[in-house]
Amino acid sequence: MKKPVQNPREVAEIVAIQALSFVAGDAERLGLFLAETGIGPETLRNAASDPNFLISVLDFVLRDDATVKAFASASELHPTNIAAARQVLGDALGDPHWERDVP
Repeated sequence: MKKPVQNPREVAEIVAIQALSFVAGDAERLGLFLAETGIGPETLRNAASDPNFLISVLDFVLRDDATVKAFASASELHPTNIAAARQVLGDALGDPHWERDVP
C-alpha cells in the first residue's frame, strides 16, 4: 500500500500533473496550450518533469474561470486547491511573479 503524500510541494506537483492530463484530454485546449507555451507535443512528456513547466500548466488552467471549474469538477478538487497548488509551486521555486488575490 502506498504511503499518503504529506509534502505540500509533492501534492502541488500531483495537482499540476492532473491539470496537464486534463488539458491534454481535450484537443482544442491542448492545441491552445501548446501554441501559447511554444512546446511541441513530442516534448510534452519530458517537460512534465520540470516544476517551472508545471507552474505554466496551472497558470493556463487558472487564467479562465470556466477552465478552473471544469478541471476542479473533473479532478474532484475545490478551485481554491488549484490556486493553492500554484502558490506552493511558485513559493518553492522562488517565483515572485504571482500572488493570490486576497479579498
